[in-house]
Order: sequence, then C-alpha cells, then structure tokens
Amino acid sequence: MKQTLVSILILACAFVFLSCKPNKTFTENDLSLIPQPQQMILGQSSFRFNKGTQLVTESVDQKLIADQFAELMEKPTGWKLKIVVGGDEGSNQVYFRTEPMMGPEAYSLEVSQKRIEIKAAKPAGFFYAMQTLRQLLPAEIESAQKQAKMDWLVPVISITDHPAFKWRGFMLDVSRHFFPKEDVLKMIDNLALHKINTLHLHLVDDQGWRIEIKKYPKLTEVGAWRVDQEDKNWNARTRQQPGKKATYGGFYTQQDIKEMVAYAQSRFITIVPEIEMPAHVTSALAAYPSLSCTGGPFTVLPGGVWPVTDIYCAGKDSTFLFLEDVLSEVMDLFPSKYIHIGGDEATKVEWEKCPLCKKRLKDEGLKNMGELQGYFIRRIEKFVHSKGRVLLGWDEILEGGLPAEATVMGWRGYQGGIEAANLGHDVVMTPTDVCYFDYLQGPANQEPPGIGGYIPLSKVYAFNPVPAELSPDAAKHILGGQANLWSEYVPTFKHAQYMMFPRMAALSEALWSPKEVRNWEDFSRRIQLFMKRYDQAGINYAKSAYSVTAKAEIIPDKNQLAIALKSELNGIEIHYTLDGSAPNSLSPVYAQPIGIEKSSMIKAVTIVNGQPGEKILSRSFNLNKATGRKVSYLVPFSPKYIGSGDYTLVNGVRASTNFADGEWQGWLGANMEVVINLQQATPIHSIMVGSLQSPGADIFAPKKMEFYVSTDGVKYDKVAEVDNDADSSKGETQVKDYTASFGPVTASFVKVVAHKGQPVGKNETWIFIDEIEVE
Repeated sequence: MKQTLVSILILACAFVFLSCKPNKTFTENDLSLIPQPQQMILGQSSFRFNKGTQLVTESVDQKLIADQFAELMEKPTGWKLKIVVGGDEGSNQVYFRTEPMMGPEAYSLEVSQKRIEIKAAKPAGFFYAMQTLRQLLPAEIESAQKQAKMDWLVPVISITDHPAFKWRGFMLDVSRHFFPKEDVLKMIDNLALHKINTLHLHLVDDQGWRIEIKKYPKLTEVGAWRVDQEDKNWNARTRQQPGKKATYGGFYTQQDIKEMVAYAQSRFITIVPEIEMPAHVTSALAAYPSLSCTGGPFTVLPGGVWPVTDIYCAGKDSTFLFLEDVLSEVMDLFPSKYIHIGGDEATKVEWEKCPLCKKRLKDEGLKNMGELQGYFIRRIEKFVHSKGRVLLGWDEILEGGLPAEATVMGWRGYQGGIEAANLGHDVVMTPTDVCYFDYLQGPANQEPPGIGGYIPLSKVYAFNPVPAELSPDAAKHILGGQANLWSEYVPTFKHAQYMMFPRMAALSEALWSPKEVRNWEDFSRRIQLFMKRYDQAGINYAKSAYSVTAKAEIIPDKNQLAIALKSELNGIEIHYTLDGSAPNSLSPVYAQPIGIEKSSMIKAVTIVNGQPGEKILSRSFNLNKATGRKVSYLVPFSPKYIGSGDYTLVNGVRASTNFADGEWQGWLGANMEVVINLQQATPIHSIMVGSLQSPGADIFAPKKMEFYVSTDGVKYDKVAEVDNDADSSKGETQVKDYTASFGPVTASFVKVVAHKGQPVGKNETWIFIDEIEVE
C-alpha cells in the first residue's frame, strides 16, 4: 500500500512538472511569414493549441472562416476544434473581435500565452489573420495526415497588418491547356495561403473556348476541342486536316463556374473572367464562322500555328450582338467588378480586305484600322458599363482611343500602364519581364521545356508595380500587379504549380508588404522554411533558386578566365570540382572566383543539410585563340540582348537554350558582322560560331555563315562558308553550331558574317550568337 502511494505521488509530481514546463520562446529565425507583415513584435513564450481550444466568433460570417481553420487543423491533429458564435471571452481560445475603424483587408493578431485575439473590420481581414496564424503554426499543419507527437505552438506575438496594394493577382491560361475544375479549386487554396485576392482566368483563345454559353452551344461543342498533337513541340503543330477528329480539350459548365466562384469567394479571391476579342478567337470562329470577315471555314488551332489573322468582323452588327449575348451570360456567372476582354495582338489583315469593315470605317469617320479597333473596344465597353461593370483589357486597348471608364492591364513593359495612369485610368501592372511565369526560373538545361526567357525568384521579389516616374496623383491609379501563367508549355497542374511556386510567394510579398519591411536576405531565409510548408501541403514547387550559375570574366591582356559561382538564395554553400567528378558535401567549398588557364569543366552544386539543393551545374569553358581578344562590332547588337558585354563572343562560355540567360547577343532584322583582333599573326585552321534557333521567340539560325581572315585588318580573304541545315519547321529550340575547317592560314584578324534567316510569314526575326572559337 505504501509503495502504491509513493508511485502515485511520483506520477503526480511528474505531471505537475510537465504541465508547468514553460512553452517555447521563438526567435525571428524560427518564423517564416510570407508575405511579411507590416508591423510585428515578438514576445516571450507561446500559445499551445490543444483539443480544448475554442474558436469564438461574433457572427456567422466569422464562423465560416473559423470553420475553414478548424477543418485545416483537424487533419494533422485529429481534433475537431469547437466553434462558438457569440461566446464569452476566456482562456484557451481564438477570439474574433470586430474593429470597425480598420481597413477592409486589415487585421491585428495578438497572441498571448493564454489566448489569441484577432481584430478586423471585414471578413477578409479575419481571413488573412487566420492565414497568418496558420503560418505561425508548424509546417505540419498543412499535412493531410495525422501527425504524432507534435507541439502545436504559436509564438507570443503582436501583429498589425494590411496590404500595400488592393490587386494581388494571378492569371491562369486555361485555353492553351485545359485545367479541370478540381485543379482550379486546389489552385485557389494555394493562392489563399499567400493572401492573393484575384484569380484571372484566360477562358478564350485560338486553341480553345472553355466556358459554356447556353445561347451558343457550338462554342463548347466545337470550340472547346482540337486535334491532339500533344506529342509535338508547341510551335511544330499543324492545322487540323480533313478527316482528323478533334479530341483534346474540355470546358467548364456553368455549374462548374458557379462552384469555382463560390469556392473562391469563401477564400476572398475574386475570379475575373477574360473573353478575348477582337483577335485570339479562332476557337469561336470554328464554331460560328459567320462572325468572321471571310466566312471560314476554321478549325481550333492545336498549337502555335502562324501566321494567325483570324478576327471577329468589326463591320457586322451581328458580331456585337453575339458578344453582348456572351458577355451577358458571363456577367451572370461572375460577380467580379471587372470583365476582361483581351484586346491584344489583333492583326488587322482581314479587316483591311473586308468591305464591311471598310464601310464601318467610313460610316464612323475613322482614319485607319487602329481606330476601328478603338471603335470595337469602345462599343463593347459601353455595353459592359451599362451592366454596372468595368471593362479591363491588355494595354493594346490604348491604341485607337481608350474608353472613358476602362482599366488597363499593362504587360508590354511599364509604358502602357504609365500612359494609362497619366490619363487618369486605373492600371494593373504585369510586365512581361517580371510577371510572366511561363518564363524559365533556372538554367534551361535543368528546367522543364518552356517558352524561354528568364525570371528568377529574386527578380520577382524586386517587383514594384509603381514606376518611379509617376506623379503621386497618377500613382494612385496603380491598383497593384499580377503574375501570368501562359500554358503553351504547361500541360498539367503539377507543372503549373512548379512554374508558380515559390515565385508566387515572392510576388505576394512584393504586393502586400511595404518596401520598408522587405529584405531579400531575410526572404531567402524565410522561403527555405516556407518550402517545408509546400512539402507538407503537397505543392509541387521549383527548387531552381538553389541552382548554381557560373559567370566568366576575362582577365585583361591574358588568355585566362576567372569563374564566379553563385546561388540565388543567400547563405548557401556551393561545392565544386574541376576534375569532371560530381561534387558533394566533401568537395571544395567555393569562396572566390576560380582562375583557369586552359579549357576546363567546372561542376558545382549547392549543399543544403548535407544533400544537393538542386541539379549539378556542368559548364565547359573552352579557351582558344580568340578568348579574351578585342571584338569590333561592324553591326551593333541590340541593346535588348547584350549578353555579358563586349567580350561575350570570346569569353569561353557557351550559352544554354534559354535566350535570356545572359550569354546571348542578339541582332534584330540585320546580319551580324564582327571582327576579332588576334593581336598577332597566328596560324589558324578552324572557326566555330554558336547560334540559337527558337522559333517561338522569333529567333532563327542564320541562313549562312561566312568566315574571313586578314593580316592587316584592311584586306580580308574568305576562307569558308557554311549553310544552315537546321529545320525551323519542327519548332524546336536548339543551339546550332557553324564549324569551318580549312588549310592552315596565318591571320591577325578574323571576320565573321552571319546572314539573317527570313522564314516565310515572318517579318523581322532575330539572330542570336553566343561564342566564336578560333583554333
């Protein structure tokens, strides 16, 4: 009996000791809030969630938000938190309190050791507060599986927060590749985690019509389907041939749309529909060819077929009646204030030939086809405005006269948005070189096939939608910004997630957090922790920011290179080898530029927690008789593509298939002609020139390459000519080398002339050159 009493006392003391054990005190390095709050004060200790924790709300609207949080917590904890509407204040609870003076998306979050209090004026504020609370919990809160032996702690903290911009958006192109309703719902959840509040759906394009319109059933019976050429490169696909059945595609029923809109609304995301016009409409004309200038026939395009001149006829009143009917059904489904009508890239070849369009031009007193497009957009805007909505369009709607009430989405750099804001129009900034998430985010040979370009994580993070040249009054018209994911090369939801994340995290902070609290070094730390949350949530994200890049610098007056290695994320160790072996955690740690005096292969990788952070960089540096020599450009390269400067063509570095990787120089609509000064009479027997072919970016390998030598830099003798044998019709992106071997000659100067290629149907095209090697 005595032993039993002693045992009971020991257990009781142990229980008291454990229950009195102080909760963990967090440091800022433990936190990974994204986007970073406006104000944050971290305190001592923490609040512990348990199965007795209550969520106490004042209203049904608040309860709906609490329900979502309770559902999120139930999966990994096994608890169903109790939700009380109108309950009393107390301990071990998350208490919702309305604060009318706060902004519509603002909130405050006060966490003490005993309770949590959230204040906001509107439901959106409470929702964003719960997203912050969610991120304060361990990453395992995102798991769909029960987690054993977890302490569900959040730090004692005081947060006051609100967004910098009211438009924080993401556009998904569901025309080029169709994403089913279930994928869109998952995407809404992914966006909500990052406090994104706008989902722009690109529902119509040449490659597919994706929304059911009751009055015009052929739009989905015909327009939603194309021939299946998914096994071919996007730009190598051909028009549908007679007898071939259109089997690839899909569309959203009106019931699907209602479900998506409601689901998004419950997460405080507005879905903005885009119905393209007057161009990008081959899918509609395939269903109703009478809406065109020619009468057809048309078939839905399977890919990047060009040239495309298909366009609605601006001379027919039936065109506008059709579009008004379509927009009426669209507006009945989408309560969004904004209705996007596209308006971009309208080739007016058919209008110029069309008698009805010419008559419209004359009847309306218009000067040219650009003004006819302005008439088209203004007529549609008048209808949209009559329904109490605001017309939104790409920045081409500025051309031909901007409708009085229209809002502009600036994508061709910042200039269109600047012009619109100065005219007093609201603007959403989405410049191509920052916000086009179909662009690659890492080295081309380590990324999935894509359209090209290069927008790394750090570039997105640096995005500021308000150009410095705007006056304070004009700057007020910048609503915010958004990322765009065009889906030509993105056929699956997993691929879409890969292109979105973690870049959406960077964009969310650029649009939510003030510049005073934004810091790339700190974001580098936080995003690495945030990736653990992606892992738990099953989000397929890119690890491209862990990739290693190499930059070569010429050592002046020497045939030597200094190779600098870099990882985008700060504070990451880089390990490398020079012997061709794969680097690992035992390989030398990079500390300073590596000098090389002969052709070498460098392999490098980031090491994170003892393991490779990404794929290994393998880069060859070929030192030859041209390396580091002076290059004279007889035809200047384009200021848009300058490579790494005047030594780009002789720095020993081969570029990737990504035209924006910083190692390509470009010439638009012109030949390339350069002279390399070898500095002394030198025996040579071969010359190699590297070029790029990327038809989707209008980059074509030169028609031919001519090679000349000289001893005095005045008189040149041709030693070789090499024709292009690359097939551009396949649409494949490839590096094309032109190599000329000849009997040994002595030369002090080498001239290379690349003759531009001019494929049928193209106007100005690019020549891209990365390296000239002389042996």
